[in-house]
Amino acid sequence: MKLFDGLSKYQPQALGVLRIMTALQFIEHGTQKLFNFPASDHAAAALSGLPLAAGILEFAGGVLLALGLFTRPVAFLLAGEMAIAYFMAHYPRNFFPINNSGDAAISFCFIFLYLVFAGAGAFALDNRGKA
Repeated sequence: MKLFDGLSKYQPQALGVLRIMTALQFIEHGTQKLFNFPASDHAAAALSGLPLAAGILEFAGGVLLALGLFTRPVAFLLAGEMAIAYFMAHYPRNFFPINNSGDAAISFCFIFLYLVFAGAGAFALDNRGKA
């Protein structure tokens, strides 16, 4: 449609904003597990094992994605984490994501998987030195 044809030139900026906003939301999951911030009933009381590993991945990986640093390998790792989280924590509760609270894990997984293929977009440290 001709009305939207001109928007393609803003694709790198839109991808960069998608990456940054997704990363900022993802960081919250890590800070909630690691620091109980923002405070929640879902925060891990005694962090060890998988919840600790998940909190570290979510916080550190989210920061790296927000900065656009090592975007593709970090996004690959985080997509895997979210797939594992979905099948270990959400899927056993119910088949339907809306009923098992797994819709965010699925969305994060596929956005991260998209970043593996699309790259960081604009506003990324991965782009420094590129013309």
